[in-house]
Amino acid sequence: MGRLRYLDYADLAPEDRDIPRLKSNITRAVAHSPKLARHVAARGMYFRHESGLDARLRELAILQVGYSTRSAYEWAHHVDVALSFGVSEDDIRAIGQETPIGQETQGRRTHLDAVSSAVLAAARSLTDDLVLPQGIFDTLSHALSTEHLVDLLVAIGEYNGLVRVMAAIEIDLEPEYAEYLERFPLPPVVITSEKEGS
Repeated sequence: MGRLRYLDYADLAPEDRDIPRLKSNITRAVAHSPKLARHVAARGMYFRHESGLDARLRELAILQVGYSTRSAYEWAHHVDVALSFGVSEDDIRAIGQETPIGQETQGRRTHLDAVSSAVLAAARSLTDDLVLPQGIFDTLSHALSTEHLVDLLVAIGEYNGLVRVMAAIEIDLEPEYAEYLERFPLPPVVITSEKEGS
């Protein structure tokens, strides 16, 4: 059970009942701050319906964030979104194949083109290390317009923020999305011991 109650339209003041996507648990939790919920939903809708960034690249980046952070909620929801925008099952599986596991192991190349691989590498690097290596930046800046590059980088940052909110609130995955975790499983979460004195 999530740490915050999931609100429904009946729980909101009449002026706040226009919050979009109130069927998702993340929106229902963030709706405790109605103005913020409206802004969060609007940013998601911008990336999905208004940005000119290629939808496949956008979804690969968001999925990589979900995969790297082991966010079951983000991963399952965006597997659904990605498939609806024409991302192939092979593309989704390639994320796990290209993601390095552990310090020594290198991710292996897949069928993905160089730009798609660079998108995944950028999302991994910004998620794991908070840096974007120059070579990856150069690949992306040559392949994308500046507008689309900015949209990509902000989308990566936006979803990195959201997965952390989901973790803090312990958002429950809606049952209808569980099938995506079965079809496209995430790697196990590696639990590290807490630092002494914390």
